[in-house]
Amino acid sequence: MEDLKIYNGRVLTPTGVIPNGVVVVKEGRIVYMGSGDIDVPGAVGIDAGGRYIAPGFIDIHVHGGGGHDFMDGTVEAFLGVAETHARYGTTAMLPTTLTSELSALFDLFEVYRAAISRNVSGAQFLGLHLEGPYFAMNQRGAQDPRYIRDPDPLEYEEIFARSGGDIARWSAAPELPGAHAFARYMRERGVLVAWAHTDALYDDVVAGFEQGFTLATHFYSAMNGVVRRDAFRYAGAIEAAYLIDEMDVEVIADGIHCPPPLLRLVYKIKGAARTALITDAMRAAAMPEGESILGSLNNGLPVIVEDGVAKLPDRSSFAGSVATADRLVRTMVFEAGVSVVEAVTMMTATPACILGISDRKGSLAVGKDADIVLFDDDIFVAATVVGGRVVYSSLR
Repeated sequence: MEDLKIYNGRVLTPTGVIPNGVVVVKEGRIVYMGSGDIDVPGAVGIDAGGRYIAPGFIDIHVHGGGGHDFMDGTVEAFLGVAETHARYGTTAMLPTTLTSELSALFDLFEVYRAAISRNVSGAQFLGLHLEGPYFAMNQRGAQDPRYIRDPDPLEYEEIFARSGGDIARWSAAPELPGAHAFARYMRERGVLVAWAHTDALYDDVVAGFEQGFTLATHFYSAMNGVVRRDAFRYAGAIEAAYLIDEMDVEVIADGIHCPPPLLRLVYKIKGAARTALITDAMRAAAMPEGESILGSLNNGLPVIVEDGVAKLPDRSSFAGSVATADRLVRTMVFEAGVSVVEAVTMMTATPACILGISDRKGSLAVGKDADIVLFDDDIFVAATVVGGRVVYSSLR
């Protein structure tokens, strides 16, 4: 790790842009941020060439990329995903699971711990995100129905214990029997509890929020809006997320899972401070279109990637995202009409706040981790720095 001086760029802050900006890094942390020229003896100079100098992107929901999936259960897969997404500006992530056999999940915990010590060239791992298995069956999407069930304290307490505290987030359906006790148990142990793949209506989400379900997983996907039952209309989970001011949401801002009008609506109502951008990417992210596998190579679901998204083979439904973080920011800026400052906020400061790590990540400030990304006006990434280490660069 070397001291760095990144100069001749436009430094992005949560409130605006610093022209002719400079960021200085020592021992993996930011020690100076400002404008003009500054002499830093011994530092490696990086000329940003007029590009944006921004905080590194934080992806709180990602399954794979570069031909790898975390459910492959190998250190090589973990490292491959981390290195792939680092090329597109991601400096930190929550490796995310799919519903599976418990034995596969327990094995994954061991692999995760082994991968952390070897991850020197990719996005940093911030803990695991368990997506499932406590879901509504008819909102399962591409999740394997064989493993979907209601929360069982004997099971989830064992899972948490076996994880060694490496679970940072867990997504479940809040209306299921036992879901409230599950949420309370996890929140007491510092786990972020999110709601997902749910048949919940407004009242169910409100009740779940009071018990600790504070984040809507891939908002608009696998959840209800307004429904009609016996001639009466009922507000759904989507309306609940809008009406609960303190509820955070995450969106797959690829322009396909949520088309631009919905992205504009989410931004208009929830704002940048309550909206996190996520890739929800599967193994085909950053790969050519064609046939792929969602989940483990051993027993995953065959999918086809076309039109910038993964689909079930019969094309009846989406089966995962192939987005990278730069694409999310680009979509928000050029298709949803959000400013670069606020689009980047949704990819950096907001997810850091949701995870409770904004004291060290999510913005460029003295004392914070030197997680930095350089990108041009078209939001194409030229360099990525993770903890003061340059892990990707196309600069000459």
